[in-house]
Amino acid sequence: MANKVYGVLFKNNCKAYYFKSELDIDINAEVIVDTEKGEQYGKVVNTLSDYKDINEYKDIIRIATPEDSKVYYNNLKDADIALNKCKELVKELGLNMFVINAQYNFDRSQLLINFSADDRVDFRELARKLASLYRTRIELRQIGARDKAKQIGGIGICGQKLCCANFLNQIDSISMNKAKNQNLALNPSKINGACGRLLCCLCYEDEEYTRCSKGLLSVGNTVKYNNSNATIVSVDILTRTYKILVDDEKLTVKAEEVEYVSKK
Repeated sequence: MANKVYGVLFKNNCKAYYFKSELDIDINAEVIVDTEKGEQYGKVVNTLSDYKDINEYKDIIRIATPEDSKVYYNNLKDADIALNKCKELVKELGLNMFVINAQYNFDRSQLLINFSADDRVDFRELARKLASLYRTRIELRQIGARDKAKQIGGIGICGQKLCCANFLNQIDSISMNKAKNQNLALNPSKINGACGRLLCCLCYEDEEYTRCSKGLLSVGNTVKYNNSNATIVSVDILTRTYKILVDDEKLTVKAEEVEYVSKK
């Protein structure tokens, strides 16, 4: 039987990772997979038909059994206990770090703890204490503001769940140029998300704004309209219209209705 490639979603992650199997596996089936960090428990969310080399993908070990599910949910419970203990130790050791979550891989060969901090943290003593308590490999991973928001979740200024925690598979690099390109007021309270970084959604319409802005003039430019000189006071990129000031009167006109005279 030919191998198939399946997308598998893990807890606290919106990104699907891909694994191969000769089995016919239904969408939403729970599976045990082989990863670089040991066995993991996940859910099949899609299939991948376009791939180059089947050998690039690790294996789905098996479809999860009821016993596997018990182990997985027991791991979740124990990880919460470990999380609380880690927070106690952080306070005891006086470490300046915020512990976000903890998770065991399926075979409990590793306990991963995510944290955020403003500066580098010497957590060697913390790692030693945790290893002596839980007798497994401890990985303490410092994550950035965007990844922290993705892990914790929340509500954005739009009133919806944070995109990073809801559906984004990966978080792209976002620059201030995208906000400028969309003619947005560069006010942090308007263009920053819950993580304090630029809004992920600035990427969604950037291509369309780039297309619509071609050939448009800037605020302050002088143009000729109906044989009179006018000054552009605002630009609506998507509708390709200007608001112009003509003899102390404000008018809204289409870009093609004016003739460029000079820059501001």
